[in-house]
Amino acid sequence: MDPRALARLVDALAGWPELHSLMVLRHGSVVAEGWAAPYASDRLHELYSLSKSFTSTAVGFAVAEGLLTVDDLVLDHVGDKAPAAPDANLQRMRVRDLLTMTTGHVEDPTGAVFDSGAQDWVAAFLERPVEHEPGTHFVYNTAGTFMLSAIVQRLTGQRLLDYLRPRLLEPLGIEGAIWQQSPEGIDVGGSGLSATTEDVAVFGQLYLQGGVWQGNQVVPADWVAEATRAQVPNDGGPDPDWTQGYGYQFWRGRHDSYRGDGAFGQFCVVLPEQDVVVVTTSGVADMHHQLELVWEHLLPGLSDGPLPADDDGRAQLADRLAGLRLDPPAGSPTSRTAERLSGRTITFEPNTLGIRNAVLEVGVEHDRLTVDHGEETVIVTVGHAQPAPTRTTLRRRDPEDVLVSGTWTSGDTYVVTVRFVEAPFVATATVTVTGDDVVVESRMNASFGPTTAPPLVGSLVQAVDEVWVG
Repeated sequence: MDPRALARLVDALAGWPELHSLMVLRHGSVVAEGWAAPYASDRLHELYSLSKSFTSTAVGFAVAEGLLTVDDLVLDHVGDKAPAAPDANLQRMRVRDLLTMTTGHVEDPTGAVFDSGAQDWVAAFLERPVEHEPGTHFVYNTAGTFMLSAIVQRLTGQRLLDYLRPRLLEPLGIEGAIWQQSPEGIDVGGSGLSATTEDVAVFGQLYLQGGVWQGNQVVPADWVAEATRAQVPNDGGPDPDWTQGYGYQFWRGRHDSYRGDGAFGQFCVVLPEQDVVVVTTSGVADMHHQLELVWEHLLPGLSDGPLPADDDGRAQLADRLAGLRLDPPAGSPTSRTAERLSGRTITFEPNTLGIRNAVLEVGVEHDRLTVDHGEETVIVTVGHAQPAPTRTTLRRRDPEDVLVSGTWTSGDTYVVTVRFVEAPFVATATVTVTGDDVVVESRMNASFGPTTAPPLVGSLVQAVDEVWVG
C-alpha cells in the first residue's frame, strides 16, 4: 500500500463532510485507521442497513444447523400471522426471496410496516399486497430482512443478537453490540445494529477469508460464497455500484467487490482480488460519491509487491489520521445580545415541531436551554469550548449519547450544534435575534426526509433581573 495514496483517500473522505471513521485492511493487516473526534474507536455507531449482512449470517448459521433452508416457504414459519386467505404470491414467497429482496412487492413495504403503529410487524408485513411472482422483481425491502430475523427467532427461541453471540460475535471478539427491536421484541434485522468500526472490519475480514477466523471455520464457506455472489440482477438505478447484482443481503459492486452498506455512508467493502477491506462510518447524503472516492484514491495505491520505504509518506498518513476532527462552529461564548437574551422567555408562533417556548440562560462554562415541546419540558446543558454530553430520547425510544455545544458566531447569531455521536446525525439550529424578534432555522446533515424544518418565529416576552451563571 502506498501511504501517500491512503493519505489522499483520507483527505478526500474528510473533505466530503461527516466522515466519522475509516479503517483499511490489506492482507489481514490494518494499514490505516482513524476516528474524527469526538467519534472514537470504542464508541458504537449505528450501522443502518449494514445490519442486513449480519442478519444474513444468522440465517446462514440456521441453514447450517438444519433449522431451515433458503427454499422454505415463508408461511411455513409464520403462517399463523398471515391473513385468513393469503394471496397466491404470498403463499409462494420463500426465504430466498427475503434474502434477495425479491419478495414480489411493487414498492418497499417497510414504511407501511414500521411506521404504521402496528404492534405486530410480522402480521403487518404479511398483510401487504404481493403484486409480483416472488423471485422475479427486485425491490429494496428492509421489512423483508426483519422477517428473516423473526423467522430465526421463532426457530431458535433467541433474539438475533443472542443467537449470533456464541456463533459470530464472541469468536470475532465483538463485545457490546446492541440491536434495536420491534414492538413485539424482535431484533429489527434490516437496520438497528450498533457496533464499533473495528467490529465491522473484523466481520469484513472474516468474509474475505471465506468465513475462517484464526484457523477456525466460523461461517460456513458455502454460505459466504452464496451470500456474496450476485443472486439476482438489480439493474436500473443511476449509480453503478448499486446495479451490479444483489446477493443474500450483500451488494455486489464494481471491481469485483461486494459490501454491506447502510444509509449515510456505513460501509464494509470487501475486494477479494486485492485482499482489501474498507470500512467507513459517516453521516453523508451522497453515498455514491463516497464510494467513488475509495475507487479513485485507494485502487491506484495498491501494489502486487513490496514498495520502497517511504517514511515521509507514512508520517503524512499518520498526521492526516490523527488530525481528523469534527468541531462545532467557532465563535464567542457570549455577546451583548446574549446578555440581553439570557433568562427571558421566547414564545414561538404555532409550528410543526410543537415547540411553544424556550429560555436560554447564559453561563460562563456552559449555557442552559429549556424548551417546552408539546406537553414536555426539556432542559439541555449547552457547552462552550467543550460540548456538553447528555442522554436523550429525542430521536428514538432508547436513550443515546449526544454532545451539545453553543456559540455566538456574530453579535446577534447563536448556533447550537447537537451531535449524535453513536449515529450518523448532527443537528444545527441557528438563532437570529433582531430586537425582540427571534428566528430559529434548523437543519440536519442527512435524513430520510427533508433536512431542514420551517423556521421557528418567536418573540421575547419576559425579562428577568438575574443572569444564571453556570
